[in-house]
Amino acid sequence: MFRRTFWFTTGVAAGVWATTKVNRKLKQLTPENLAAAAANKALETGARLKDRAVGFAVDVRDNMARREAELEQALGIDADPELPAPRRFAAIENTNHPGYIETTTYPYNRNEDH
Repeated sequence: MFRRTFWFTTGVAAGVWATTKVNRKLKQLTPENLAAAAANKALETGARLKDRAVGFAVDVRDNMARREAELEQALGIDADPELPAPRRFAAIENTNHPGYIETTTYPYNRNEDH
């Protein structure tokens, strides 16, 4: 009798275990879960590609700066030339200002040609 009870309990435990595994797998294969898994995989792949692209851009920038320094040295160009002061333009033209230059005006309306 002890043998029968042992094997009966073992069979019930195996059946419960197998049913649980099958139900978990079926839940993983629902359309919602498949879509979520695909979205997560796409996000991971996008992040990996972004990291690689950023690394590539940094490498290109470093090599470009190194090559520019080599070319400047070979050509004898000053690396830090003095730049001219930035120009400032008024938002409204002041015709009384001594530096005012009158722009060319057209004697006709250019929109009439079309």
